[in-house]
Amino acid sequence: MPFSSRPVVAGSLAVTAALALTACGSSDSGSNSGSDGSGSSSSDGTHTVATAMGDVKVPVAPKRVVVLDTAELDSALTLGVTPVGATHTGTESGFLGYLPKDDVAGIEDVGEMMTPNLEAVAALKPDLILTSKIRHGDAYDELSAIAPTVMTENTGYPWKENFQVHADALGKVPEAEKAIAAYDKHVGEVTEALGGKEQAAATEVSVVRFVEGADIRVYGRRNYIATILADVGLGRPAVVDKAKDGFSYDVSPEKIDQADADVVLHSTYGDAKKSKETQTVGSGLWKNMGAVKNGRVFPVEDELWIQGIGYTAADRILDELQADLAE
Repeated sequence: MPFSSRPVVAGSLAVTAALALTACGSSDSGSNSGSDGSGSSSSDGTHTVATAMGDVKVPVAPKRVVVLDTAELDSALTLGVTPVGATHTGTESGFLGYLPKDDVAGIEDVGEMMTPNLEAVAALKPDLILTSKIRHGDAYDELSAIAPTVMTENTGYPWKENFQVHADALGKVPEAEKAIAAYDKHVGEVTEALGGKEQAAATEVSVVRFVEGADIRVYGRRNYIATILADVGLGRPAVVDKAKDGFSYDVSPEKIDQADADVVLHSTYGDAKKSKETQTVGSGLWKNMGAVKNGRVFPVEDELWIQGIGYTAADRILDELQADLAE
């Protein structure tokens, strides 16, 4: 299933009787177990986090964290926390390839992102689970029976706000402030490298994603990568404003010329032929686009630019933007 910030209905996540018995002992430390309303610490070694599912009491310093999506994994690693368990996406490499191998070494794979193995999650005896309502809201009760579960409402576009929630839940707010400051500094450096704010704004960038089993996506303004382009101050072509809900404007290979801009960045999810990448980039429409003729088309890694979602991914993306776009 292609990764995006669009609503996805979680698959059936049945919990066996054995899992229910295993989880019973931890249910008292789960969600909605009282709140002081401010995220402040309590005498029992917990603090309250405001989540999409209400206030949740979590350990002040959780030691065994399980993350069920790529954004939560990026957040944890950015903040210096190595989860004991994480899901994988539909990639052949398991955990996303942009993440340093040493950082993900030892993390237990608890299943595919949309259908995590709850028995495997419970077996890790987590003291905190991080995910989002859009991904696993249907399994909230089962997850909360295993460990306190912190869900953000959505993923993708609100990644910065979600990161703050993750940091609060992990007890890593000071580390989050440092990561945000470093990102802001890096953004400023890239903007200057691209010629300053005026030059960046005058450079229109289009982001195209070839998706196996779906139409070609021209990314709009309300998604993860769009926020990074906006932070740098880059312009966007008018076609992005046709994007449904701001996410993406989907086109066929016969309309790919609508994605033309000063710069075209493109990634592929799945097989190049099945995603129509091979067909499209070999077409006359593609070859006649201004960006192609001017040598301003750059392939980018889907795992990093689209699937990653977080400050660790953003740092790498900023480096690649500067390398590709700086003249």
